Amino acid sequence: MQVVMLDLKAQFVKYKSELMRAVEEVCNSQILCLGPAVERFEKEATAYCGCKYATGVSSGTDALLLSLMAAGIGPGDEVITTPFTFFATAGTVSRVGAKPVFADVDAGTFNIDPAKIEAKITKKTRAIIPVHIFGQIAQMGLIMEIARRHKLLVIEDAAQAMGATQDGKQAGSIGDIGCYSFYPTKNIGAFGDAGMVVTNNDALAEKIRLMRVHGENPRYYYRMIGGNFRMDNLQGAVLSVKLKYLDEWNKKRRDNAAIYNSMFAGTIVKPQKIEQNNVSIYHQYTITVPKRDMLQAYLSKQGIGSGIFYPQPLHIQDCFKGLGYKKGDFPAAEELTESVLSLPIYQELTPEQIEHVGKTVLEFYK
Repeated sequence: MQVVMLDLKAQFVKYKSELMRAVEEVCNSQILCLGPAVERFEKEATAYCGCKYATGVSSGTDALLLSLMAAGIGPGDEVITTPFTFFATAGTVSRVGAKPVFADVDAGTFNIDPAKIEAKITKKTRAIIPVHIFGQIAQMGLIMEIARRHKLLVIEDAAQAMGATQDGKQAGSIGDIGCYSFYPTKNIGAFGDAGMVVTNNDALAEKIRLMRVHGENPRYYYRMIGGNFRMDNLQGAVLSVKLKYLDEWNKKRRDNAAIYNSMFAGTIVKPQKIEQNNVSIYHQYTITVPKRDMLQAYLSKQGIGSGIFYPQPLHIQDCFKGLGYKKGDFPAAEELTESVLSLPIYQELTPEQIEHVGKTVLEFYK
């Protein structure tokens, strides 16, 4: 049985008529950069996320970059984050001239360990960027306590977590700013790159919206230096259609994860630990296993897709050599990069396909 890692066509076929009507409406209007579809999606997203303001932007990376710029973070500042994440989390910190400072992760949840954060705070620290890795929210209660005690900004990297909750609160709505990615492979994906910034802070919201369009207001008059971070009207239209189904899709992913969890219970295969106060959206279903690379090769031979997110922690990436970190500095993150493997989890999979993948994984270890 062939089981691909992700099949975007399966979703498109099911919702094609609704999506194409939305696309055609934008094409007929020829309003292409920002526009009414973006405004509609922003309004819907504020209600969904439980935030006062939502600003559609060009990508999840730009959501992080814009947030840092709006917060005035730059040269001489430090931002604490995790070394076990996609490059953009720390890359955007460097792009504004600030210094990424890493804190190790919890080996079970894969998220930044709040107990490791406080020791990293210095007089230069301005913000913390927790990442809700694979669709599970980091322990925001503890992180917010630390941040408030030290008067630090918290920017949630919720790129993988729209729809996840913690103690009933939506990912992205707990910190000062939340950032989402709508890259096509996300649980809610656009027809290309897109992202969003949410906040309850009036002043930050105003700066974010201004800086999205180069700091322009009114036309050709610039109040501050921003960038070209606009969301295309087409993406707003597509995302409005998909947002209606997001909770349903996320539940199906949890159902798929429950099958895996039942199959792997008591075995050598260890799924990501989900904290009791969290509801994950399983952007990825990620396990830790011995002989990870050999398992992946075995699955491939059986026609089963898988992915490694991520094969090298950020602190030993070539581009961050100047930060002075070395192998061994963050043992939990380093161990994860050598043992994590993500299995197919998308909502269109059948229980039979999930069970086939699970059985094939377990067969490897017999």
